[in-house]
Amino acid sequence: MTATLRERLIVLIEPLLERLGYELVELEYSAGRKSAVVRLFIDRPEGIRVEDCESASREVAALLDVEDPVPTAYTLEVSSPGFDRVLRKPAHFARFAGERVFVELNVTRDAGRRRYTGTLVAVNESGITLEVDKEKVEVPFAQIGKARLAS
Repeated sequence: MTATLRERLIVLIEPLLERLGYELVELEYSAGRKSAVVRLFIDRPEGIRVEDCESASREVAALLDVEDPVPTAYTLEVSSPGFDRVLRKPAHFARFAGERVFVELNVTRDAGRRRYTGTLVAVNESGITLEVDKEKVEVPFAQIGKARLAS
């Protein structure tokens, strides 16, 4: 249920944030015994300030109050993506071409390997190319379980 609720929250919240001039980088939903946490990571080209988080939080809270998609009490947290920013969409990868990234696959490849850290050298409609230990590694988007900027 968590994955489908997370997806429903993204569909609900992302258009609102875009209208406000923010990009939804990631949405985390964690359900607890008595309450849940909805954590949003937002960005925009000029960066995120505390006032941006406050504004987005007010608007999203109002939307969630009306739509009531979370079946339990919850806490809403809004912040910037930070230095280890999650890469979720093809556009995220394209924006950070040339940067070091960490990619964890949802399948096992290359004699059991699932994790790669290297330079993101190319992005196309089907996936990414990493340079890892001076070798090129092609990764289709469908095989990416998690990805983020690496320090």
